[in-house]
Amino acid sequence: MHRHEPPSGLPGRPDAAASDDKPPLAAIVAEAFTRLTVASRARMLGRLLAALGPAALAAACGGAFAKYVSHARLPVIPVTLQDAARATSAQVQDLARMLQQTQPQTFERLLDLLARDATTIAALSASVAALTLRKVADARRERRR
Repeated sequence: MHRHEPPSGLPGRPDAAASDDKPPLAAIVAEAFTRLTVASRARMLGRLLAALGPAALAAACGGAFAKYVSHARLPVIPVTLQDAARATSAQVQDLARMLQQTQPQTFERLLDLLARDATTIAALSASVAALTLRKVADARRERRR
């Protein structure tokens, strides 16, 4: 008798399941965001937003971050603590997904930065952190081929 197993995903996030039973990386980034302090959220959001061009930044998340278009060419956008506190995990997941689809190498660099950020890693559960680190290692191996 075949037992139906529910898809794996992030706790409380059944929509985060991937076909290979791993949460999508954009969901991992969003989950990490929800566990950070507001200051760390602002830093993470600033990195995500800086990776987008001005047009994408203006349109992303229904224009929620359009006020940062004038900072679009900076390496890290200085996001206010208030905006970081208001940002939702769904918005962060959308930003991460957009970046992953349009600029996969930039997304990999962002994951690498997050993997080296002790605050972010401490905020993640061990299993999600392991998935993130494994993805970064897989991406590095692919680039070496």
